[in-house]
Amino acid sequence: MQRSDIIQAAAQIIREKGYHGTSMQDIADAVNLQKASIYHHVESKQDILFTILEQALDMLIADMHAVVEADLPPEEKLQMAMHVYIGRLTEDSDLSTVLLLEHRSLEEELQVKHIKRRDRYEALWRQIVQEGVDRGVFRPVEVSIVTFALLGVQNWMITWFKAGGKYSALELADHFSDLFLRGLRKKKEA
Repeated sequence: MQRSDIIQAAAQIIREKGYHGTSMQDIADAVNLQKASIYHHVESKQDILFTILEQALDMLIADMHAVVEADLPPEEKLQMAMHVYIGRLTEDSDLSTVLLLEHRSLEEELQVKHIKRRDRYEALWRQIVQEGVDRGVFRPVEVSIVTFALLGVQNWMITWFKAGGKYSALELADHFSDLFLRGLRKKKEA
């Protein structure tokens, strides 16, 4: 049994039952371990939750660094960022749901650490929007508000998106990026 197996199983259970509704016994049962044996791999349920959140952020930050560093115009970076993010949200819905809904269950010390990392992720989105404004491609906007709107629209997909529905995840990313880009683009002078 590997720690990663426990973390993945825990993410699925926490997604289904919520953090507070999930017991260490639930997690041990899911990976066919005795409850006492699970503590050879993890320290506590808080350790598991923090690890899930950190793994999710590690993937998202790596994805966004690749987008930010791409030699593309800001509009294409924003579209690419939305494709990548929505892809992550929908490909591993256990990790993403726990990331977006259960972070408030962290104890204060761990929550402070998590928020600092989450803020670094959000800063990468702000960087793309600010680049568009600085290059005169996007109209002047309050970058932090635009970033919250971008992330908010995408984040709530975890509550309503169903694979095999009318639109694929990438089609929705196209719809969302088109919506935001139309609102952000600087109007051409007459």
